Amino acid sequence: MDESTDNTTFADLALRPELVEALSSLGYEEPTPIQRESIPPLIAGQDLLGQAATGTGKTAAFALPMLEHLDADNRSKNPTGLILVPTRELAMQVSEAVHKYGRGLGARVLPIYGGQPIGRQLQALSRGVDVVVATPGRAVDHIKRGTIPLKNIAMVVLDEADEMLDMGFAEDLDAILGALPTERQTVLFSATMPKRIESLARRHLSNPTTIRIEAPVVAKGDAPKVRQLAFMVPRSHKPAALGRILDVESPAAAIVFCRTRLEVDQLTETLNGRGYRAEALHGGMNQEGRDRVMARVRSGNADLLIATDVAARGLDIDLLTHVVNYDVPSAPESYVHRIGRVGRAGREGVAITLAEPREHRLLENIQRVTGDKIAIEKVPTISDLRNRRMELTLGTLRETLLDDDLDRYRTIVESLTDEFDLFDVALAAVKLTHEATTGAEDEVEIPEVEVRRSKDRKNDRGDRGDRGDRGERGDRDKKGKKGKDRSIGVDSTRLYFPIGRSAQVRPGDLVGAITGETGLAGKQIGSIEIADKFSLVEVPEKSADDIIRAMKKTTIKGRKVVPRRERFQRFER
Repeated sequence: MDESTDNTTFADLALRPELVEALSSLGYEEPTPIQRESIPPLIAGQDLLGQAATGTGKTAAFALPMLEHLDADNRSKNPTGLILVPTRELAMQVSEAVHKYGRGLGARVLPIYGGQPIGRQLQALSRGVDVVVATPGRAVDHIKRGTIPLKNIAMVVLDEADEMLDMGFAEDLDAILGALPTERQTVLFSATMPKRIESLARRHLSNPTTIRIEAPVVAKGDAPKVRQLAFMVPRSHKPAALGRILDVESPAAAIVFCRTRLEVDQLTETLNGRGYRAEALHGGMNQEGRDRVMARVRSGNADLLIATDVAARGLDIDLLTHVVNYDVPSAPESYVHRIGRVGRAGREGVAITLAEPREHRLLENIQRVTGDKIAIEKVPTISDLRNRRMELTLGTLRETLLDDDLDRYRTIVESLTDEFDLFDVALAAVKLTHEATTGAEDEVEIPEVEVRRSKDRKNDRGDRGDRGDRGERGDRDKKGKKGKDRSIGVDSTRLYFPIGRSAQVRPGDLVGAITGETGLAGKQIGSIEIADKFSLVEVPEKSADDIIRAMKKTTIKGRKVVPRRERFQRFER
């Protein structure tokens, strides 16, 4: 890219003065690469297929052209712009951003999502709206009711399209796009570009401009924006290893991703016991509880957010410095989404992954797909942790010595020096400070794990239980042994679906089929493990029989698939 392109301003992109002024008041000085590349073709009315990571400025890339076409002097009650997003949280964030950009134009923006009284949304629509930001499910509800007039929609945007497909919204997206005017502008943005996204684009975009913003190339000697680390840890030592790593890293704020709700709750309790201010976030919580958690995180009253993927989708936390994968994501796309939450706006971030020995192949696959190097590090030893805690104590004492308010303690020191040596008094004060600052010390070393490459394991019978993304389930469990499993809650059970990877089944296909045929919401479905010929889905125990009956009436990937209860349920010892 030449120097003149680097110096492009928002005014150079032919945006109307009201938008340029709004951007200036918000402190935006120059467009990001995705904005620089996307805004001109979108203003020209072209369809667009864009790929860029979360946090690169995609919202402004599509919102500014949408507002550019807004006729502030001659508008009707009917919306001219529709933005589809995967989650409630993202709907609120995008709506707020569009409102800020369009304030000078008097833009009327309405977020529409589940969990909010539909009556309030109906009132706002009746008063008149320019831009609707909606989750697919609630958008379909309004379209069926006829309460979102579609005849004036000139531009529709699919933001985080891969996330929406992963959540089982494929049919909803097709229904929404099929109901819109054929003469419209369609924009699709995604952090990843798998074949299903390309298929969606072929069906609904007309001769689109394609833009891919690659990860920035880091000059030799420069630190990458996201430092990616992995630690090989036996499963039984994971909680202790995570606590030790966090003690050494000392994040300002971190999000820890777990596979299941049960794991989230257990890990939150463990880390709170270790002295962290940890908050849990998962699909089993109601919206009021989720809002309280996020308020504490955003205000800095919590250090750690422990969450499942589904619950954390669409969240944007400014203070975030670290992302932790408590387990290795089976899909590289999930890894990309997770680590994209740090290292934004030029700030450095850290991505940490805890991997069991059998998950090393998943790490290798992520590196192969992303092209990024993930450094394998050793878990900090007790000695490392002690040294780090000594550094923290030293820092605390230095800050205290710089404080002006020490004279009131002088009498205590002078009285003690009459009886003890001044150096011994100082040592006692340091000891008290250290114990108050760091708490109890670990006493057990975490064993080192030998890392073996895939090529070294081809003929190793000891690894036969590892089947990539089966998660915690190995061949030995299939033979009926009751092993420890942290993915099934007390009120949950697993259903066995006789269809798997060989039929190109993805989690979204299973979630979509279940929610489409039953009254269950996507958040009520727990962990999903997909093997080559079958899949295991965690569902509420009370709904299992209803799901089995309902699935007899539908198909998955064109095949009749009748699930049954898993024969060998696994329980806590």
